[in-house]
Amino acid sequence: MSKIPDDIGSKYRFIILAAERAKQLQNNARPKIKTKSTKPAHIAMQEIEQKLISYEILPLPEPAAR
Repeated sequence: MSKIPDDIGSKYRFIILAAERAKQLQNNARPKIKTKSTKPAHIAMQEIEQKLISYEILPLPEPAAR
């Protein structure tokens, strides 16, 4: 498995980010790295490891009052 960058915080967030980026690559987005790999998931994980993908962590919504 890839090395999860410390700033991401959890392996679950890493997987979600990689999956979203892999979808973009499958929909013909250009890779931000040069690699021999043609697998979108592998490319996405490498891009995240190299901090080439930006993301925003949104706060949790407040629970609705009853």
